[in-house]
Amino acid sequence: MMNSPTPQNMAHAIPVEFSACFERQRAAYLANPVPDYASRREDLEKLALMLKENKDAIVAAINADYGNRSTFETLFAEFFVVLQEIKDNLKHLKKWMKPQRRSIDVLLYPTSSVAVIPQPLGVIGVIVPWNFPLNLSFAPLAAIFAAGNRAMLKMSENSVNLARLLIEITPKYFPPEKLQFFEDGGGRGPAFSSIPFDHLFFTGSGQTGRAVMANAARNLTPVTLELGGKSPAVVAPDFPIALAADRIMWVKAFNAGQICTNVDYVYLPAGSEQEFTAAAKRVIAERYPDMNHSDYTSIIDQRSYQRLQATLDDAIAKGARVVNLFEEHSPAAEAGNALRKFPLTLLFDVTDDMAVMQREIFGPLLPVKTYQQQQEVVDYINQRDRPLAFYPFTNDRALQDYYLTHVMSGGVSVNTALLHVAQHDIPFGGVGASGMGHYHGYEGFTTFSKMRPVFYQGKISTIKMLMLPPYANKANKLINLFIKIFV
Repeated sequence: MMNSPTPQNMAHAIPVEFSACFERQRAAYLANPVPDYASRREDLEKLALMLKENKDAIVAAINADYGNRSTFETLFAEFFVVLQEIKDNLKHLKKWMKPQRRSIDVLLYPTSSVAVIPQPLGVIGVIVPWNFPLNLSFAPLAAIFAAGNRAMLKMSENSVNLARLLIEITPKYFPPEKLQFFEDGGGRGPAFSSIPFDHLFFTGSGQTGRAVMANAARNLTPVTLELGGKSPAVVAPDFPIALAADRIMWVKAFNAGQICTNVDYVYLPAGSEQEFTAAAKRVIAERYPDMNHSDYTSIIDQRSYQRLQATLDDAIAKGARVVNLFEEHSPAAEAGNALRKFPLTLLFDVTDDMAVMQREIFGPLLPVKTYQQQQEVVDYINQRDRPLAFYPFTNDRALQDYYLTHVMSGGVSVNTALLHVAQHDIPFGGVGASGMGHYHGYEGFTTFSKMRPVFYQGKISTIKMLMLPPYANKANKLINLFIKIFV
């Protein structure tokens, strides 16, 4: 049962629907704290079935929430990647669940043994952002269910249509004591993060992440925070500029730049700006007939659209040179259009006093900086918060290693961007201001498990034989001998 809210352990009064669900899931966990392999496998298979049987309705709901969301982007980033994650978890689940035998000093602890036993934590809370609302709910769920837990998920206020659909269809696959979705609205986010979950998983901005962590701390609830920041790319002199532009612009255009691991700014070798611009223009003209094409995703809401416009206006006012990559082949794409389509835009001559260089952009603006020496890039990045991702473009292995050892980030893709996030056998997570904790694959399983250490006392006890008080000379001599031999 959940404790009653008090000033000591509750930041906000918790709505009845939250508390009732939590108490129901907590009771179900206590009744069956360690689900077996068969039940966990069934949960993962139902999760995949839920996605497959409702694919069209889910695509339509996400499209309605965005105004226009590229169907391919939804199918690739939300469905394909998640279904692959579930498949990978199913493949490895039996192995992950097995107790891990660990080594023991047989001279000190003869006939004894130790093990690490993965066990479910209990009830997990997930706070889901709007930019990839299906991926960032079902990918954590794949790990949560593999680890044998139960889950409550609060969707974003910008995902109303998807939230209502998931609330409607979930009971066909899972009882509420296993899984339940909730809408946002009415300031319910802080209340949700105040629930004494066994673990709280949050994806979103650093500012909100700090508030979530503060609320969770009142209950000593551990958190995984997937935040964001300004993820840089750097193109080395040895790497073809046109190929770099091709790969960077694919990522920057994907979801209209509304990705926490997107390229937030790019460093080019001095003198290559014109070549990069020409390549970027060519790529965008080939891929998007015009800005209002259905493959080019809308900005999520009017507030975000206006924030991007204000960010662009601020950069222009402070001397940035702007290249609208849609301008030549999409002249009708004016600001403020009904679909909230914002043009892919390069910004040159940017300075640190511009808003575009001070906070995460989360949209299709790409500041371009230049450098002479690689150390300039390293120094600039290291003077700022550690980014969620880093993208070095170079075929020089020594230079790759230099950047990997001198720039710390949550994750890295070399000679491309974003794709490390889609790999199931490596962990995903931030560092420093870009987040804490990991998920995906085995790391997701361990994040939502208590990796419980157990010591099994054997028939012979060294402690009983040699180390009981009074210690006197015998025990003191023995421990000094042990220190000399074993340490």
